[in-house]
Parts: sequence; structure tokens; C-alpha cells
Amino acid sequence: MSRILLIGGHGKVALLLEPLLVERGHHVTAVIRNPDHEREVAATGAVPLVADIETFDTDQLENLIAGNDVVVWSAGAGGGNPARTYAVDRDAAIRSIDAAIGAGVRRYVMVSYFGAGPDHGVAPDSSFFPYAEAKAAADAHLRASGLDYTIVAPSSLTLDPPTGRIDTAAAASGSVSRADVAAVIAAVIDDDSTIGRTIRFNSGDVPIAHAIAG
Repeated sequence: MSRILLIGGHGKVALLLEPLLVERGHHVTAVIRNPDHEREVAATGAVPLVADIETFDTDQLENLIAGNDVVVWSAGAGGGNPARTYAVDRDAAIRSIDAAIGAGVRRYVMVSYFGAGPDHGVAPDSSFFPYAEAKAAADAHLRASGLDYTIVAPSSLTLDPPTGRIDTAAAASGSVSRADVAAVIAAVIDDDSTIGRTIRFNSGDVPIAHAIAG
């Protein structure tokens, strides 16, 4: 059993992930911003913890992270406001990485997206540009951190039911269900062969455990 701190605990993927982690025997603390969401998160078996990671400094985040075995970053500003996107998806994510180092929590799983990186190709006048820039910076900081990281990079998200199967070999982004993304995150936490890797994937035909194995 691991103690897992899930940052962004009320997101659509997170709400699907929490019961999977609990079923695997993990203790899950789900960080949420809105106290109105506590009951919904608690119903998954996770323990809700209200904290505003956008305003927390590194020391506060270190206190939040300390005592856990794994950090999962599944938070996001949700787009629409470039300033908030940079504040959450880049700056708060980077602070959480530094806080994990300070707290001595080695395992860190970042939820990113298929095309993330400095060569993301998103035009500066696109509404998606701040998110693409923010994720590129956060992912790069994590790769350079020395932590035992895995970056989970799904393609476009759907509300389709889970299939339990993905494709990690595709060269281009397609789509994948949020339920399968949740299953991938749960699987990488339990598979140390995923440490130090970025796993890009679409829906596919290969069972998740086999697809992610190093």
C-alpha cells in the first residue's frame, strides 16, 4: 500500500482514478479547492483535503506532500484564462515538484497531454497556447528534477466507457476515454518500469499493463 496525494482531486479523470487506487489498497488523499466537492470525493473512498494549490507557496506545498509516498498531479486551471493557466498548470505544478523534492517524496506522476513539449506546434494566437506552454515548462522541470517521475500523456479525452486497452506506439494523437486514462495512472503507480518515462497513448488494442511495461 502507498500513501498517494492526488492534486486536482475533483477532476473528471481524478474522480475515476480515486476508486481504482482505493481498490488497489492505496490510501488516497485528494486535494480539492472547493469544499462543496468534499462529499463527492469522499464517496470514491479517497480522503478529501481542501487546499488552494494556486496560492500555496513551496513550503506550504511541502507540508501538504510530506508523509506521502506518491504525488499525482492531475490539477489544471481548465483553460479560458491565460493568467490562471500559467499560475496553476505551470507555476503551481513546478512548485509542487520542488516541494516533493523538499519533502523527500520521490515518486511523482504528472498528467500531461499527447503533444506536450517545447515543439508543441500550437500557434501563439491560439487559446490553447498558454496551456501548451505551461505543460511544456512543467514537464521539463519534472524531467530535470531527479525525482522518480512518470509523465502520462493521453490524447484527446472522451467520455466513452473503459476498454482497458491502449496504443502507446501511435505517432499522432487520437482519442482515449477518461476512464482508460485513470486506469493508466493507477497502473503506472504500481509499475516501477515506468519511472523516467513519458507514456503517450491513444485508445488501442493492447492491455494497459502490457502497454506500459518498460
